[in-house]
Amino acid sequence: MAATPSPSDAPISGRHRVAVVGGGSAGISVAARLRRAGVTDITLIEPSDTHWYQPLWTLVGGGQAPLRSSRRPEGSVIPDGVRWIRRRALAVDAGARTVTLSGGDEITYDHLVMAPGLQLDWGGVPGLAEAVGHDRVSSNYAPEYAPRTWELIRAMRSGTAVFTHPAGPLKCGGAPQKIAYLAADHWRRQKVLDRIRVILVIPDPALFKVPAWSQVLEKVATRYGIEVRLRSEMTSVDGDRRELTIADHTNGTKETVSYDLLHAVPPQSAPDWVKASPLADPASPQGFIAADRHTLQHPHHDNVFAVGDVANLPTSKTGAAVRKQAPVAAGNLLDVMDGRSPSHRYDGYTSCPLVTARDRMLLAEFDYDLRPTPTFPLIDTFKERRDMWVFKRYALPPVYWHGMLTGRL
Repeated sequence: MAATPSPSDAPISGRHRVAVVGGGSAGISVAARLRRAGVTDITLIEPSDTHWYQPLWTLVGGGQAPLRSSRRPEGSVIPDGVRWIRRRALAVDAGARTVTLSGGDEITYDHLVMAPGLQLDWGGVPGLAEAVGHDRVSSNYAPEYAPRTWELIRAMRSGTAVFTHPAGPLKCGGAPQKIAYLAADHWRRQKVLDRIRVILVIPDPALFKVPAWSQVLEKVATRYGIEVRLRSEMTSVDGDRRELTIADHTNGTKETVSYDLLHAVPPQSAPDWVKASPLADPASPQGFIAADRHTLQHPHHDNVFAVGDVANLPTSKTGAAVRKQAPVAAGNLLDVMDGRSPSHRYDGYTSCPLVTARDRMLLAEFDYDLRPTPTFPLIDTFKERRDMWVFKRYALPPVYWHGMLTGRL
């Protein structure tokens, strides 16, 4: 598909029928669906020239996929006929219907789709920003670090490995523990697991919010001898000393742990400019955008919809959730453009492919009420399966690139 890019140094002016902020999976998917419905004059605001398929980064960190396979030029995924403004959004005035861009320009819109994604708050844990990328600290949440995760795992033969999960919502909530299982299975196969202490730090009272899958994951952790610290989080890290502090919120204690490998996941929030905008939900400490949980429409601005990770919805922030949200947002936006009330509903569907070994996976699919909503009803998704691992590694990427981003799925 050929985009209609706007040179970054060209003046930006005029009114746009639909403005989409964010060129990730959510923004592209909604823009593609609107174009397929015949909507013209769509402008997409995205500063990056690279589009990433982020779900693959867990396998990159686990040594099962090359980083290059998760990357495409941004221009190659923007739908034909959509104007691409390669600028950064800095502010939204929902009353005046304007978006302020880097460089000082401002655009006016009739309808707005907010899909800027999340920001990684490396500074949210003292010492993490300074340690990540060296001092035997890595994170699969950034493409520049994911390959290093595998380097550290492959080189480790003994010592202590710590895998952390921050408190608060984050994208792909299962990823912090999936890499622990991939690493432990690798060490088991290398016959060094018995010489490695593996600690998994989880802020929640269970490994997974849906009890049936949590019970399976408990058995997985036990199989590898992983020390699971529930209701706990990393509160600081000292890269020079290779030490971190773990706070146990059950008893209020803190423990200093020395590590030889640390896979750290940073706290996450809405971009700072979104937090300061009138679209942010006052009930969200992370500054996520207010949105009706079923229609995805902003409660105070009928012409604004929030999609993807930045929307303050009570469900896990995953690409699978975006796949279900995009047709709802696009359909409801079309309703509003035609003077109708939103008629499409999102039920909170999300999915977490839980890789539990180097050739096994659980596929957890559920809705707002935590009810299992299997895509493959004849397959036992509460069992670790090789076919599900093959599905994640080889089937889902082309489905993403050629189905979801084109508005076909």
